[in-house]
Amino acid sequence: MPVVFRYKGIRFFFFSNEGNPLEPIHIHAECGDGEAKIWLEPQVAIASSAGYNRKQLSQLMQLVEEHRGEI
Repeated sequence: MPVVFRYKGIRFFFFSNEGNPLEPIHIHAECGDGEAKIWLEPQVAIASSAGYNRKQLSQLMQLVEEHRGEI
């Protein structure tokens, strides 16, 4: 699972062959007890999450939007 970037202990990564059929483009964010799956298309949105509150999820989406070119 390649790590795309890290931010304040949060690891943003993807799986190179996930789902059958393959899922839409997304990235995972993981830190401690928190994990989230974030869609990139058609817009940045939370697909699923556990352990993050609303404020943290909003911050994750903002970070993904800012780093979208790297992803």
